This record gives sequence, structure tokens and C-alpha cells, in this order.
Amino acid sequence: METDFPWDKLTGEPIVYASMGSLQTGNADVFRAIAAAVSKHKNLQLVLSIGMVLHPEQIGPVPNNAIVVNNAPQLELLKKASVCITHAGFNTVLEALTQAVPQIAIPVTNDQPGVAARIAYKKTGTVTSLDELDPSLLSGHLDEVFNNPTYRDNSRSIQKAIAKRNGLSVAADLLEQGFGLPKKSK
Repeated sequence: METDFPWDKLTGEPIVYASMGSLQTGNADVFRAIAAAVSKHKNLQLVLSIGMVLHPEQIGPVPNNAIVVNNAPQLELLKKASVCITHAGFNTVLEALTQAVPQIAIPVTNDQPGVAARIAYKKTGTVTSLDELDPSLLSGHLDEVFNNPTYRDNSRSIQKAIAKRNGLSVAADLLEQGFGLPKKSK
């Protein structure tokens, strides 16, 4: 899906890309907390993807260098991002790790708490809960992730492991095998 994104509004500051996924969106308070937390860091730029339930003006005041959109080209932005604030959805986490981007996870439902636990265990980022979420706490997580090189180093290690494993080909082979499709010669 092609997404219209205002690339010209990127300032060159380190990007904090934030998305709470495409399925469980609509909690404006979460997005407000993210915007307020990033506003405490004057040297960062926020790109906030809020989904299709809300309108950007519902988020309220955001930093001047923040970009709030309904949909963002996530993979392209992760290639430029320094940190990803995420709901710990499997796709977002894998896309962040393939770009060696450390994360701050705010799990919401389903498999997200388990994925967030793995982020914490592998030290590719930090985790907080919706119940505890406030701008000061989230700002502290940003400080931790930016100032502790462990998260970036561990994300790079996972990135290398993903690249070495060639996961897309392995997944395709498993699907073909599972559906009983004949192997194609390479």
C-alpha cells in the first residue's frame, strides 16, 4: 500500500518512530503520552503513526518537529529511525530488528506481552505497560534506550542473525512444505 508521507518535514534529528499497530488503534491517551514524552527531548524528532481511527488533531499539542500521520511507510522510516516505540506486535518488532532499531514496547493484547518479554530478555529495548504509561516514565525509557549502548548493540546482533538465517526463504520453504507443494529447483 502506497502511503503519502511528508518526507520534507524530516529535520535530520534522530527519529523516534512510534506506532501502536494497525488493529488496536484509537487510544488517543497513549499517543498523547508518547508525544509529551518525546517533547521532553528537544534533540529528537517524533514520527507518530496513529492509524485510521483517530485524526491527527485529536492528539493535541505535539512538538513542532513532530509528524503525526494516520499511516506511515513503516519500513522506510525504520531504516532512518533511532528508536521505535511499539505495541510489540510481531511484524513491527521484526521490522525494527531487521534495521537494528532498539525499541520501547507498550504491549496491548494477544501475543504482544510475550513479544515484549522477549525484547526485555534479549535487551533490544525496554518495556512498560499501558497501566503505568505516563510521559515522565516514557521519557525515562527514551533516556535509557538512547544512552545505554547495550540496546543498540543487541539489536545489531539480532539483525545479523536474521540476515544470516535468510528467514524469508526459510519461511517460504516451510509454507510450501506445509501445503504439500513441490519443491522448486533453485
